[in-house]
Order: sequence, then C-alpha cells, then structure tokens
Amino acid sequence: MNVLLLGSGGREHALAWKISASPLLAKLYAAPGNPGIGRVAELVKLDVADHSAVAAFCQEKKIDLVVVGPEGPLVAGIADDLRAWGIRVFGPSKAAARLEGSKGFTKDLCARFNIPTAAYGRFGDLASARAYVEKVGAPIVIKADGLAAGKGVTIAMTSDEANAALEACFDGAFGAAGAEVVVEEYLTGEEASFFCLCDGATALPFGTAQDHKRVGDGDTGPNTGGMGAYSPAPGMTPEMTERTMREIIEPTMRGMAELGAPFAGILFAGLMITDQGPKLIEYNTRFGDPECQVLMMRLKDDLLVLLSAAVDGQLAHMSIRWSDAAALTVVMAARGYPGTPEKGSVIRGLDEAERDGAQIFHAGTAVNGGALVANGGRVLNVTALGKTVGEAQARAYAAIDHIDWPQGFYRHDIGWQAVAREKAGA
Repeated sequence: MNVLLLGSGGREHALAWKISASPLLAKLYAAPGNPGIGRVAELVKLDVADHSAVAAFCQEKKIDLVVVGPEGPLVAGIADDLRAWGIRVFGPSKAAARLEGSKGFTKDLCARFNIPTAAYGRFGDLASARAYVEKVGAPIVIKADGLAAGKGVTIAMTSDEANAALEACFDGAFGAAGAEVVVEEYLTGEEASFFCLCDGATALPFGTAQDHKRVGDGDTGPNTGGMGAYSPAPGMTPEMTERTMREIIEPTMRGMAELGAPFAGILFAGLMITDQGPKLIEYNTRFGDPECQVLMMRLKDDLLVLLSAAVDGQLAHMSIRWSDAAALTVVMAARGYPGTPEKGSVIRGLDEAERDGAQIFHAGTAVNGGALVANGGRVLNVTALGKTVGEAQARAYAAIDHIDWPQGFYRHDIGWQAVAREKAGA
C-alpha cells in the first residue's frame, strides 16, 4: 500500500514509525512531516489546507490510504473532500469532527443522549457567561468552544480567574474559537484518556493513557498541549472500561449515526473517573499528542491493517493486542512554551539517547545548516518501555540525560501518580 500521512508533530512521527513497520506498506509519504518522520517516510511539500492539491498528489502517486494526524484538517472537511475524489481516508467527516471542533456541540449531544458529563452552560456573550459563573460559583471550568491547540481551557479556582478567562475568550485571545464559550461544572477524580477505533458502526477499544497537561512539576502552571503521558491508565480497570463503552462510547456512536454523521476514525474520550463513575470531559477526533506516542510503543498488531479495517467498515471482525509493558513519554519543550517558544537552538545527542532502547519522536524540529534545531513549542518526545511505569519513567529520564539542549526544558515527574501507586502496592 502507498500511504500519505498528513501532519508534522510527535503524534505523526509515532504513527509514521508504526506504519513503516507494516509488511503491507509499499511507500510512505508525509506532508509536511519533520526530520524524525523523514527517517521513515518521504517528506512532501504539500499545503494540507489545499484539499485539491492533496487529492491531485494522491492520484499522481496512487495513494491507497490517507491518514490524517491533526484535528485542524479534519474539522475543515479534508476527509469529505478526498473521499469525493475516490480516495480512502482514515479520519472522520467534517460533520463527525464537530465532536472536537465544537465543545458546545458535544455537550448538547451528551444532554440529548444521556451521556454522563459535567453540568454546563453555552454562552455567546460575556455578560450572560459572567452571570452563570456568579450563580454557580468556583471552582469552575471555562472552555473556548472551538479549536485552540489545547490552550483554550481554564480551570478557574476563583470567580476572578473565571471572569479573566471569559474576558480572554471574548476579547479574541483564541480567535474565532472563543466566540462562544462553554462553562462547566468542576469535576473531581482521576483523569484518563480512552481511545476507540471506529468505523461508523463498531467502536473497538484502542488503549488507555494518562497525560500531564500542566507545564510545571507537581501539576502546576498553565495548561499545555501535554507535557508527557504514560500507558496504560491505572484507573481504567476492566470494569471501568466496560462502563465507559456502555455509558459513553456506544451512546455517542448511536447518537452520531442518528444525527446523520456516523463516526469513523479515532474517538478519543477525555474522562474523569469520579465517585459516580466515568464522566466525559471532552472528545477529540484524532490520536492524542503525546498519548499516541505511548500507545504506538505498546501496540503489538499491524497499525496499517487496523486503520484499513476501520476505513472499510470491518472492525466487527478485528481484535487488538497490547504489550503488557508500560510506556512513558516525556515532552522536551522550548524555553518560553506554552507562550512564545524560542526557536533555532541546536539539539545534540539524540543517537546516544536512543542507544539503550528509548524512542525519540520529533515534535517540533527542523534542520538548519546540517544541525537539528528546535522549531516549535513541544520539540521532542522521549519515550521508553518498562515492566512498570516506574521502570519506563527511569529509562525515559536516563535517555534525556544524554540530550544536549540547554534551551530545552521538561517536567521531572511524568507518571508520578502511577509510580506512587506502584510503590504503595509493592
């Protein structure tokens, strides 16, 4: 099979790494890709926003499958446009991608189909949103309705923080994404990321993970796109997985089909495991980043076979095998992230860092004058396997010790909850 992968981050490098191992693969292209992806795929200068150009490339190169990595193109309808050209695409339609593209749409879906989630209100103006905050009180969660690169969510512990977040949204801090705001009840419990591979009719569980959104050690500082993750998520026991499928995933699949937008692709449920059971925090309609990186490390089956089965509506006949090992990834970010990251600093030592089995996925890198340089906020994902989360953690941080990049930073406590749980049970 000839495959075109769209995207340029750590998630896409992990997908490219796994796809490249498939015996079914003839040729892997990536647009635009990054230097890490370039080690396993041919990089293509394509404007992913120009759907007709992407389609023309697919026809020229006889592409058998397009895998869409990031959410932006999906919400913009690239899957629909490529399918109209007769091209097979892994990723949801524009209508189905509303599950990520509009938090308000998802909350209304939950209300209509009795899917457990936080109580909420939807607002298009500052005054009514402020009135709701005053009525409900803090702590409370403020979310820009649209896509905001993982940065449109504020967990406000005081009313002043909530009002500041509302003002930021309506003042244009997140562009069109903040023109409407969802204000949610603050849930307590343990977060987990739950993935399902979907073909429009069948949802097949596709692993669990837990990520770390806050920029600083001890879960402090502003939210980011994710500073690290590990898999599997300890809170997702077989019982909790069964409840999540029955109470959240299956009603969502039925509801989307009823709305005329059956979901096919990866459905990524951000969950809070509460005293009452699992509740949906949000949906994403693509692989998580950096959760994808740890899932790909643990996946034993051929990813290309699974993606093809999802595209062809054959998931009812499939099963997925996972390694018993734990996987953990640490994000190395450029100084200034999640604000304005410093670009252009030279990174050295990656070959030595990978020498003992760690896998480094490139997220925001470029080559300048023959040197590898930082070219984004989240730059590297240093990933390792271990018999336990603690062992995977130790191996990932040991690999980081070999990386020479003074302008980078990272959290030192990725996986701390799971490691503490392991030590308590020892």
